Amino acid sequence: MCTTCGCGGDGARIEGHDHGPRRILRRRVQLVPRQESIPRGESRTIHLERDLLAKNDALAAQNRRAWEARGIFALNLVSSPGSGKTTLLTATIEALKARVPIAVIEGDQQTTFDADRIRATGVRAIQINTGKGCHLDAHLVGHAAASLDLADHSVLMIENVGNLVCPAGFDLGEAHKVVILSVTEGEDKPFKYPDMFAAAGLMLLNKIDLLPYVSFNVDKCIHAALSVNPGLQVMKVSATTGEGLGAWTAWIEAGLARQGEGKAFMADLGHIGAP
Repeated sequence: MCTTCGCGGDGARIEGHDHGPRRILRRRVQLVPRQESIPRGESRTIHLERDLLAKNDALAAQNRRAWEARGIFALNLVSSPGSGKTTLLTATIEALKARVPIAVIEGDQQTTFDADRIRATGVRAIQINTGKGCHLDAHLVGHAAASLDLADHSVLMIENVGNLVCPAGFDLGEAHKVVILSVTEGEDKPFKYPDMFAAAGLMLLNKIDLLPYVSFNVDKCIHAALSVNPGLQVMKVSATTGEGLGAWTAWIEAGLARQGEGKAFMADLGHIGAP
């Protein structure tokens, strides 16, 4: 069970794999000293928080080192359900696949519908079904990535379970969290879910083709996002019309190039002192 929201972690499966139930990742332990050590008439409570997210963070760091060493640019796509995340992802793949190797890890509680949609574009994808769980974790993502046999100098897109709460606290080893907010949602979402917007490096304001038909104040939304995270980059996109996709794909390619430069730098370090 995830104590951030109480979701159960048992039953998570990677498509084609069965790794058994996941362990609890966080819990709070309350210890009370033995009664004889406390003066009569007094009571004392000692709070001890044991943050088992450290295990997830260690696995995420392992994922990150492995991907950086190979020039793999990993992005963790997060949003509420219904933000248009999968549609935007397929449009992104269509725009990039001729120039950039791409693979996708899909996260949902059930079904392989989204992975099937991704594979229809011609790129490799693997589905993680989290069962009662509401987020992906570094252990599951690491195993799924290994099954994809990722190419060097490639882009790995991780589409997280639709949820703006728990995924904010779970590092997967990604280079960036990309939060997707559609104009069919509330413009105050960044204030309501500040941890997610604070953890993200980029916000994609999606479905902007619908702005003439909905009551949504773009300026207020961006102000809210930047109030939570002043360093957050913001782009406005539409998977339907293609508006803004050029800037978004250019951002991905620039990130991939920087990741490749880091790989070359690490390779140069390996040659230092070599005979």
